[in-house]
Amino acid sequence: MARYVFGADVGGTTAKIGLLSETGEKLDFWEIPTRTENNGEMIIPDVAESIRNKMKEKGLNDNDVIGAGIGVPGAVNVDGICYQAVNLGWENMNVVNELHSKLKLPVKAGNDANVAALGESWKGGGQGYRNMLLVTLGTGVGGGIIIEGKILAGAKGAGGEIGHIHLVDDEPDSCGCGKHGCFEQFASATGAVRLAKRVLESSTEDSVLRGKDFECKDIFDGYKAGDALCKKAAEQYGYYLGKGIAAVATVVNPEIIVIGGGVSKAGDVLFDLLMPSFKKYVFPGCADAKFALAKLGNDAGVFGAAKMLID
Repeated sequence: MARYVFGADVGGTTAKIGLLSETGEKLDFWEIPTRTENNGEMIIPDVAESIRNKMKEKGLNDNDVIGAGIGVPGAVNVDGICYQAVNLGWENMNVVNELHSKLKLPVKAGNDANVAALGESWKGGGQGYRNMLLVTLGTGVGGGIIIEGKILAGAKGAGGEIGHIHLVDDEPDSCGCGKHGCFEQFASATGAVRLAKRVLESSTEDSVLRGKDFECKDIFDGYKAGDALCKKAAEQYGYYLGKGIAAVATVVNPEIIVIGGGVSKAGDVLFDLLMPSFKKYVFPGCADAKFALAKLGNDAGVFGAAKMLID
């Protein structure tokens, strides 16, 4: 008899929920609003109600369903306790107990970035590999580490916070975490723009970026079009991206490194830019890792959440 599993990826605005087969076939994906008022007290009940409604719609009973996995934007320990999720208003929320009490099905919970990494390793860019590093390049730099098919979560679920590896000494600007010189200050989309602005300030040379309120995409478009200052900024970006990834790869020795997030839309050019510094700084025994682009996009967390139950 076919069995099914639910995955949920809770964000600050919406919760993405999916119904999958136990082999990972995508059957039905949808979203519900994330109600963060009153310290997010309705988020878990809303997810549970939405899953129950979908079960009714599909004619599924409890015996048909393996359970529900959920990824949340905060550190989650092995007992399912989320210590803090600022965007949701949670502190010391036992996500597993709360969802299980409402849903009456087996539940697993994890950090959203780690869960997304599990999804990419299962059905995305890392499919077929047991040891994978996911690097997500967006407003910040996120990550997830998969070792022998399992999430490396750490003692309190904060494992994989690669964006806050210290990369640069004497950086005057502060990171969102309060430190200075973090990986994400240079390798995020925001970091790319900061680097490009510094390049423009150090030169009077003409550029498609000059006099424009530009975004990260504009830098890579200019690089591909042959703009000299875009080339300089993109090469600096690639240097820091490769150096940061090398630091992580030297510790976890992944078979494959998957690049996701908004910056990954730049495509394979990212690999051309990062490889020189990656090869320069990575430990030789870890240097043969493959690189690939993420494939699941915003669905990665739903796939990963479901995979926690199947595992």
